[in-house]
Amino acid sequence: MLAQRLPGLLPPLSSEELLEVSMLHSVAGLLQRGQLTRTRPFRAPHHSASMAALVGGGLRARPGEISLAHQGVLFLDELPEFSQQALDALRQPLETGNVLIARANHHVTYPARILLAAAMNPCRCGGGVGAGKCRRGPRCAIDYQARLSGPLLDRIDIQLDVPPVTAADLALPPPVEGTAEASARVMRARGAQHERAQGLNSVLALDALERVAAPDAPGAALLAKAAETLSLSARAYHRTLKVARTIADLDGSDAVRRIHIAEALSLKRQWAGTEQGGFANVG
Repeated sequence: MLAQRLPGLLPPLSSEELLEVSMLHSVAGLLQRGQLTRTRPFRAPHHSASMAALVGGGLRARPGEISLAHQGVLFLDELPEFSQQALDALRQPLETGNVLIARANHHVTYPARILLAAAMNPCRCGGGVGAGKCRRGPRCAIDYQARLSGPLLDRIDIQLDVPPVTAADLALPPPVEGTAEASARVMRARGAQHERAQGLNSVLALDALERVAAPDAPGAALLAKAAETLSLSARAYHRTLKVARTIADLDGSDAVRRIHIAEALSLKRQWAGTEQGGFANVG
């Protein structure tokens, strides 16, 4: 349900984006009667999908789910149930924003700039807390989550534990900020990013990132300490900066402060062996 709300938080497709998405869907044979829509794609393939189905391939090198979700959301539910080969094939597209399909007689490159969202149970038993807690102990969760490779997880910017919804939660009043209000805040943040660097934070080159996302002194000290303590890779270090810059944009702050760095670090947690469900996304 959380993943399905993501397209509603994103702005409509621009004319250029609409053309890109329509061309991809046309190549895949999904554009019926020339129907166009400015709604961003939302693709949710089943976990039995093959590597070719996810990244593209076949005799005619057709685009896969990651390209059909271009400029939109790719949602992978039950993430560890996908084959390891299929998941690891996503690593390069997530890094570069495109897919190169190489065959003996031709090469085809498809765009694949997506927001990846994924969900998984803490273990294969689906155990939660209380009466539904897994009886096989932490080993079950550790083995299940070990199906996800470290390099893939390193490319996921936000990793959250999502505890089960209780009856008390269902009785709470609706939140003050709904989809429309959150979408307006996202639009303002994206507008600020385009005005500042002619692009979103997620696609900034390293030199531009260091210029626009340099944290204040307390924030820089916190990030340096966290990088050493948590053994962050260079990729995770720079992705944390991008997330912190985005959090600052959502707050309407011109500067990246310590509080933004702290929040970004809290969203990049290692949660193997926990008892809650997981939700992760990259943008």
